[in-house]
Amino acid sequence: MRAAAISTPKLDKMPGMFFSANPKELKGTTHSLLDDKTQKRRPKTFGMDMKAYLRSMIPHLESGMKSSKSKDILSAAEVMQWSLSLEKLLANQTGQNVFGSFLKSEFSEENIEFWLACEDYKKTESDLLSCKAEEIYKAFVHSDAAKQINIDFRTRESTAKKIKAPTPTCFDEAQKVIYTLMEKDSYPRFLKSDIYLNLLNDLQANSLK
Repeated sequence: MRAAAISTPKLDKMPGMFFSANPKELKGTTHSLLDDKTQKRRPKTFGMDMKAYLRSMIPHLESGMKSSKSKDILSAAEVMQWSLSLEKLLANQTGQNVFGSFLKSEFSEENIEFWLACEDYKKTESDLLSCKAEEIYKAFVHSDAAKQINIDFRTRESTAKKIKAPTPTCFDEAQKVIYTLMEKDSYPRFLKSDIYLNLLNDLQANSLK
């Protein structure tokens, strides 16, 4: 079976995926995590944009090009693995991007953005912890956050206290709450969505050529 070759998009190029994967980029940058709250208003063309994105992931399906062997190959078998658990989905770069696009269509992309921000935060150099913790807190956790995540009052207050003396694990409690929310709510719908099923069907059909 032949696998479909794709060019895996980087998170910072994905719609809504604004969190830097490089902790050092926090120095000297004027970009803030605090986006305008009006960004929740989605353009009517989002569905068309999603189709264009999926086509860009597997362009040879449009052109009839044969896939080539490389490290950036996405196969139907790999996409099927995403259905085994949310953990397997999020462990895959393309899986993160596709799931993120699905969450954007449901106006809840802040969940994966926060989860990814927490994963990145854990790798942050100690001298940057305070700065980055404050940005994540203001962007996602604060009661007036532009992309406020859905966590209980106790977890919100506990996180606020932890960032006053930040450690690599100060967001773990809130991250776990959001992971569970995605796992029980968004993830099951994602597996039944056109975004996921169309990608899987295209890859399966291409493998038969």
